Amino acid sequence: MGRRNLVVATVTVASLGLAGCSTVSSTSSSSGSGSSAAKGPFTIGISNGFVGSEYRTQMVQDMQDAAKPYQDAGELKQLVLENQDTDVNGQIQQVRNLIKARVNAIIVDPNSGSALDAVFKEATSAGIKVYAIDQAVTEKSVTNVGIDQGKWAETSATWLAQQLGSGKKVVAVNGISGHPANEARWGAAKKVFDAAGIQVLTTADGGWDQAKGQQAMANLLATYPDINGVWTQDGMAQGVLKALVAAKKQSSIVTTGEARNGFMRLWSQQGKAFKSVGVVNPPGTGATALHLAMAELKGGKIDPAKLTDGHSVVLDLEPAITPENFTAEWDKVKDKPDTYVLDSILTKDEVAGLLAK
Repeated sequence: MGRRNLVVATVTVASLGLAGCSTVSSTSSSSGSGSSAAKGPFTIGISNGFVGSEYRTQMVQDMQDAAKPYQDAGELKQLVLENQDTDVNGQIQQVRNLIKARVNAIIVDPNSGSALDAVFKEATSAGIKVYAIDQAVTEKSVTNVGIDQGKWAETSATWLAQQLGSGKKVVAVNGISGHPANEARWGAAKKVFDAAGIQVLTTADGGWDQAKGQQAMANLLATYPDINGVWTQDGMAQGVLKALVAAKKQSSIVTTGEARNGFMRLWSQQGKAFKSVGVVNPPGTGATALHLAMAELKGGKIDPAKLTDGHSVVLDLEPAITPENFTAEWDKVKDKPDTYVLDSILTKDEVAGLLAK
């Protein structure tokens, strides 16, 4: 996969939350049709239905940064941002707004793996290219671009199972029940624990929010005194560890972590005996999709051999952060803010390698 980029998000969560629909451009007009080799400059729409995390903030900033060279070259007219906390129905409206704006392509971080299929079909039937990032959707006319969320979860769950051994008891602090990424992740992690003979006492939602994750973990500690381990997702691991530290149980309970600076900083403060793992979930997937969208709008086509299930570009996972490489990886990013998410973006040239010759 492409180089790990040390990108610091400069767009605040507050500003994103206020931007229901905005443009990033020197002009407010759209370029029109979404044909496979339309004449540029092009317009790309972004649909994001969850703005309450540093991950999504960095994701949008990565796309804006990736768009700038195309804008400077006159190839991309503008980005149209549909960007606010909303449910599936609200995101359907976001996509319809982008269709009405006559964008050439839409990059969407979907709130559902299937409930948006009809509106995606509306877009692609209108000649608009649609790319789903962060989690896959079932609509075959959409190109999924992202890591395998199941393998992402399997990596940390396997590490935890190896640390604990058969017969031990764990709890899970998940993201949002029903969300496609959450379901793919927990489904994969649960299979690992079942195969390893590890008992899952219960699960709780932390909403991919550090404060909610911390409260969820505190509640679990009060309810289950015999916890041996915690499996949690990114966006909550720092909060989970804070709860363990507050209860003075960070040494007796093994927890998975996240490849984010806030967690890694707290990890660095626990001493050499502390062990955890962080698996990179790159917000730069959106920027990779933007490079792919521009390549296809200019007439390129993805090599069918590079697709999984006919419509998915599955990106390789970056090496996980482990006790063995923690010091070296932390030294690379420790000067970044706690909100920084370890990132990876395919370059324009690397994306060209996905295209048919």
